[in-house]
Amino acid sequence: MHQPDRIIRMKTVLARTGLSRSTIYRKIAEGTFPAKLRISTNGTGWHESDINRWIENPVAWRVTNDND
Repeated sequence: MHQPDRIIRMKTVLARTGLSRSTIYRKIAEGTFPAKLRISTNGTGWHESDINRWIENPVAWRVTNDND
């Protein structure tokens, strides 16, 4: 059974990637890290699957439009 893609917050992304907050934002601007999702008025997060794909191969990761 396919499980829904979880939304993870910045604290989890920082812990999982080992990157600093400023490096994450720089990489988002460069297009080499998944973009944030707005989940509420003041809240943002990332699809866990996007972060997992980035962790698997950070050098080759590029933004794609597939939402499997």
